[in-house]
Amino acid sequence: MSELLTRPDILSDMKKYVKLNKEYKDLQPIIESYERYKLAMSNISSARELLATEKDEEMREMAKAELDDLTAALPQMEEEIQLLIIPKDPEDDKNAVMEIRAGTGGDEASIFAGDLFRMYTKFFESKGWRCEVTNVSEGTAGGYKEIVMSITGESVYGIMKYESGVHRVQRVPQTETQGRIHTSAASVVVLPEADEFDVDLRNEDIRKDTHIPSNIVVTCQDEKSQIKNYEKALKELRTRLYNLEYQKYIDEVSHRRKTMVSTGDRSAKIRTYNYPQGRMTDHRINLTIYNLPSILDGNIQEVLDKLQMAENAERLKESNI
Repeated sequence: MSELLTRPDILSDMKKYVKLNKEYKDLQPIIESYERYKLAMSNISSARELLATEKDEEMREMAKAELDDLTAALPQMEEEIQLLIIPKDPEDDKNAVMEIRAGTGGDEASIFAGDLFRMYTKFFESKGWRCEVTNVSEGTAGGYKEIVMSITGESVYGIMKYESGVHRVQRVPQTETQGRIHTSAASVVVLPEADEFDVDLRNEDIRKDTHIPSNIVVTCQDEKSQIKNYEKALKELRTRLYNLEYQKYIDEVSHRRKTMVSTGDRSAKIRTYNYPQGRMTDHRINLTIYNLPSILDGNIQEVLDKLQMAENAERLKESNI
């Protein structure tokens, strides 16, 4: 791959160069893990040889300690390599477009959509990601009927893709006079953001409000400049067109992996936020955390890590490695 990237015919073809350069970067962690593993195996061999031939007791103790440490570390190193060589979702490294929409529950659903938006933006801040709102429709009593944002950072889609689905809240609304608990919902959709090499957009296929072949309509009104709004709308349109094809891949894997089911079926309930009990439950992996205020303050890394672990276990099972 390194040799290919220096060839003039590759350097002159930007689309091919970008594709190969990404593949080169994807291979690096595998090579690095393998080199660490190879070194560990070599050191284990040397330690065993030393134990078999060395008479000095102090040297033998040092060799035994090293052998024990390296042997204990091997299973984790092997698992890391196994996970790295399984073909991963090709979109994981991409930026993402996220949509949050109020569902059932009227004003309370819009308020909850606002709570989710705050939770996610807090998390994005902790990751050092950039979040840019591209379209918004505010709720009548606060929150949002709909909010669309573009998130830029390292492996955003690979981390956030598990958030797609229906999020349910159980709490006493501010407008409730008799203290009854209401259930409301908001839907979240996370899409990998397409770049200019993924989709070929022809100007003759676009009106200012509609992509004619697909009938997709995209709006963007957050910039004062019409040109900037148009550029952002084109970016979102490219992503939506790309995801029409990408959805076929999602549908293919969703029936095999429980953590991906909600991405294949966006009406699936994935999570419940119960205020009276102070708990968050992720229904896909039967995870319950009794620290709801912290979760809503953006501390969702633990949840995402456990979803990733469940996904990795399923990928290993699926690959028969």
